[in-house]
Amino acid sequence: MLKVGIVGFGFMGRMHFRCWKAREDARVVAVCDANPNIKEDTHRAVGNIDGAAGDIDFAGIEVFADFDRMIAKAGLDAISLTLPTYLHAEFSERALSRGVHVLCEKPMALTVGDCDRMIAAARKSGKVLQIGHCLRFWPEYVKAKELVDSGKYGKVVAAMFQRLGSPPGWSLDNWFADEQRSGGVALDLHIHDTDYVQYLLGIPKAVCAHGAVGPRGQLLHIVTQYVYGDDQVVTAEGGWGMMPGFGFEMSFNLILEKATIVYDVTRQPALRVCPAQGEVFTPQVLPQDGYVRQVEHFAKAIQGQAVPPVITLEQSRDSVKIVEAEKESIRTRERVAIR
Repeated sequence: MLKVGIVGFGFMGRMHFRCWKAREDARVVAVCDANPNIKEDTHRAVGNIDGAAGDIDFAGIEVFADFDRMIAKAGLDAISLTLPTYLHAEFSERALSRGVHVLCEKPMALTVGDCDRMIAAARKSGKVLQIGHCLRFWPEYVKAKELVDSGKYGKVVAAMFQRLGSPPGWSLDNWFADEQRSGGVALDLHIHDTDYVQYLLGIPKAVCAHGAVGPRGQLLHIVTQYVYGDDQVVTAEGGWGMMPGFGFEMSFNLILEKATIVYDVTRQPALRVCPAQGEVFTPQVLPQDGYVRQVEHFAKAIQGQAVPPVITLEQSRDSVKIVEAEKESIRTRERVAIR
């Protein structure tokens, strides 16, 4: 039985709790959070999507305010690290150095340099460090990649990804709004699609990005073209500028030589394949959501089971590198090569 701790018990920490609680081979035995009212605060709804656990029964779970004390006392095999992004590198290193496996939420870190520190720490410790790029495990996105990789419908001619919502104001001290701690909309929200573009098509040659800023000068909306070649157009758009009543939307359109693959979370069915010949159909996808499936992948890996190479540390770092290039492109108003 895996003994698991969750470090940072906000919206995403509760999402991980829900996934771990459903497993028969694991038990959450510890929670670490600086909020002294964390038990009471789990009764309030947070986040922009469904799935995070609420009204949590803390029986059998020890609550810590000090990370090192938790690591020393709880006898953990692994942690879900769901702290603000600027803390990912430090706390991953501290856990790995104490022999604890780490499932760290995306993005990997604020900078490529911090990502490299995390990779070195994982290699030195011999423990598993996995970054939570959940789209690589999301059933509809998994199916889309399978269809592209099969070659049945030819190559990707164009692709469009979109991820839109209102500003994430549910964190305790609104750390999402502080780009020095979260990386802002580009690194926290938009990186989902940047990472999937890399997963689907490889690292682009260059990026050309444009951004809109909010009243405090923060980046609010981003549109990026990923440059692969003159005969392929790939774009992704992400924003926190929608009004609260808008909700949350994510979608993609993949235009292949012999089919269009469409996904829109607001539609039913959400996933459709429109072939050049034949009827439109909805392919069967895996059960559960990407959060459950990424935790399953991590749990198998730390138990020594063979798992497919869905996500590597180098790919997680490269997604941060691509977003850094996107931000540079916005600043300079020029195309930026990925080096």
